[in-house]
Amino acid sequence: MTNVTRRSFLAGAAASVAAAGLHAENSGAAAELALPAEANGPHIPGNFGGLSYEVEQLKDPAFFSAANTGLIARLREVAAHGVLRLGGNTSEFAWWKPTPESAEPEHPQTPVVVGEPAPQYYPVSAEAVRNLDGFLQETGWSCIYGINLGTNTPERAAAEAAFAAKTLGKRLEYFQVGNEVDLFGRHLRDAATWNPTTYLEQWLKFARAITGAVPGARFGMPDIAGRMDWLTEIAAAWPSVKDKPEVVALTHHYYFGGPATNPAVNVPALLSRAAMERVQAMANTATAAAKSMGVPVRMTEGNTCYRGGKPGVSDVFAAALWAADYALLLASNGYTGVNLHGGSGPSVANSVGGSLPGDALLRDQGATAEEIASHPHPFYTPIATFGSEYVLEPVAHGLQFGELLAGGTMLEGDLTAKVQATGVDATAYAARMPDGELRLVVLNKGADRDLAVTVDTGQRQGMAQTRTLRAPSLESREATIAPSAVVRVSHGRCSLTVPKSSGLCLMFR
Repeated sequence: MTNVTRRSFLAGAAASVAAAGLHAENSGAAAELALPAEANGPHIPGNFGGLSYEVEQLKDPAFFSAANTGLIARLREVAAHGVLRLGGNTSEFAWWKPTPESAEPEHPQTPVVVGEPAPQYYPVSAEAVRNLDGFLQETGWSCIYGINLGTNTPERAAAEAAFAAKTLGKRLEYFQVGNEVDLFGRHLRDAATWNPTTYLEQWLKFARAITGAVPGARFGMPDIAGRMDWLTEIAAAWPSVKDKPEVVALTHHYYFGGPATNPAVNVPALLSRAAMERVQAMANTATAAAKSMGVPVRMTEGNTCYRGGKPGVSDVFAAALWAADYALLLASNGYTGVNLHGGSGPSVANSVGGSLPGDALLRDQGATAEEIASHPHPFYTPIATFGSEYVLEPVAHGLQFGELLAGGTMLEGDLTAKVQATGVDATAYAARMPDGELRLVVLNKGADRDLAVTVDTGQRQGMAQTRTLRAPSLESREATIAPSAVVRVSHGRCSLTVPKSSGLCLMFR
C-alpha cells in the first residue's frame, strides 16, 4: 500500500469516527465553556507557523529552489504564509561564496566536541541565495536568514547580508546572527569569559557592519538554546547600548527533552500538563524580557527531542497533539511565531556531531536497516524525505492544526482551566478571525477518556463546521486533519464530544 493510499484511507476513517463522536453518548468527562464576547487577547500573525532548517542545506543550491516542487507543495500545506528560518548549528561553519571562483577563507581553529558539529565548513553561494528567492516566491513564505557568528568576520557577514537583502527583498524577515550563542562556550569561545556581555559586544560588531552595508537591516537576537537568564541579562543591558541596530524580535529555542536515549523522553511525559507548564514558565521569562526591550518574541527553533528526535515519540501522532498545543500556547503568550526544526537527515546529523542518537537506539533495540530506514530522518522532522517523495509527518499536522487560528485575535479566558478541571489532560484556545468567524480548538491529549463539551457561543443559532486532528492511536505514524460533522447551535449553545487522543476545531459563523 502506498503512502498516499494510507493517507486517503486514514482521512476517511478519521472523519467517520469524529462525526460519530460528535453525537455519541459519552461516559467520560464533561466541561462547559463560555466563550468571551470580545477578542482582547494576542493577535496571531498570519505567518505564525514556520519551519527551521540547517544552513548546511544551502550547500546544495537545488534544495531550496523553484525546481523543488515536492518540497514547495508540502510547505504550502503546512501554512499558506509561513516563515522559513535558516540557522542551526551548521550555520556557525558556513562561509560566503559570492562567485564560483571565490576561495574558501581561512578559518579559526575550533575543538572537536562530542555532540557538537565537527569543524567542517559549508559554502553558501550566490546561486543558492538566488534559488532560495525563487523557492520563497513559489511557496508564498518569507525567510529568517541566519549568518555565521561563531567562525566568521564582520566584513564577510556584511557582504553576505548585502547580497541576501538585495536578492530576497521583501521576502527577508530579518537577519539572525549567531545560533544558540549561550552554548558557544562549549566549542567556539573561551568558556571562562563567554557570557551575555561578551556575546553582546561581538554581536554588535557584526550587526553594525551589516547595517553599514544594508541600511535599515533588521535583526532577531540572541537565538539562545535554553539559558533564559541570557534574555533577562541582554534586555537589562540593552538600554545602555548606543547606536542600536534595529532589533525586531527576541528569539530563543525550546526542545521538550533529549537525547533519544533518555528514557524520560516518552509519550506520556510529552503530553503531560507538566510539559506545558514548563513551556509557560519559559514564555513568562521571554515575554518579560521582550517587553522591556519593546519587541515581540519568536520561537525560532524547537521540537520534541533534541539531537534529531526519538523514534516512537517524535515521529508519531503524539507529536502532532504536542505541536498543536505548543504552538497555540505560545500564541496565547503573544509570540509572533514558531519554527519547528527539521530538514534532511545528513544535515541534522552533521549539526549534532555526525550521527543521530535515534539510529543507535533502534539498533540497540534490534531493528533492521530496513526498519530504521522506514522512519523519517531526522526523526522529528516535519517534512520527511523518502526517496524523491516529501511527506508531511505527524508533527507537521499538529502545526497545521494550530494554523487554523492564524490571523485571528485570541479570546482571553480560562478555557484550558475549565477543561482540565474535568480531570482530562486537555487544553482549549479560541480566536475571532478577521472575517468575524469564531473558532475554538480543543485538544484532548488524554489517552483514556473522551471529553464532552458544551459551548456557549453567544450566538443564538446557526451551524458550526468542524475539523478533526485524528489518528488510530497515539503511537500511529500517521495523522490526519479532516472535516467532520456539522454542529447545530441552538439558543447560543452546542454540545459535542472530543474523543480521547484527538483535536477538534469548531468554526462558528
